[in-house]
Amino acid sequence: MSKVLVAYFSASGVTERAAKALAEAAGADIYEIRPEVPYTAADLDWTDKTSRSTVEMRDPDSRPAIAGRLESMGDYDVILLGFPIWWYTAPTIIKTFLESYDFSGKTIILFATSGGSGLGDADETLGQVCRGAVVKKGGMLNGRQSREKLEKWLKNQGI
Repeated sequence: MSKVLVAYFSASGVTERAAKALAEAAGADIYEIRPEVPYTAADLDWTDKTSRSTVEMRDPDSRPAIAGRLESMGDYDVILLGFPIWWYTAPTIIKTFLESYDFSGKTIILFATSGGSGLGDADETLGQVCRGAVVKKGGMLNGRQSREKLEKWLKNQGI
């Protein structure tokens, strides 16, 4: 049986709720991807062209620093990787996370939260920075998910 980790980035708490419920349903360990410099409400104002999140998302080389490191990453076979959708894809801090570890031979299944868009090309984009891993587009986990629904979702992912 594979050892599963739920790793997630959450700017407002929405993705965190989904990640915690998913980890519980999967019997998985959980790890929060925290930015070294936390995001403020002003940083997340997508209507402001000079806000931190907008500037980061416009720059394909942006890699916001992460606070801390998970030393036991090598113990996991499957990583359920969650994030909010920003500008129709994953926030750039997810690329920082993926470039911080060796995921060779691992399976990464994406899940996201969003007020209105899907995963877009996140699996392809993130697969390019995470060579050696199998990156799968898991799906959206918006709203409150029942344990039964999450268990069905996990089963559909092969977990």
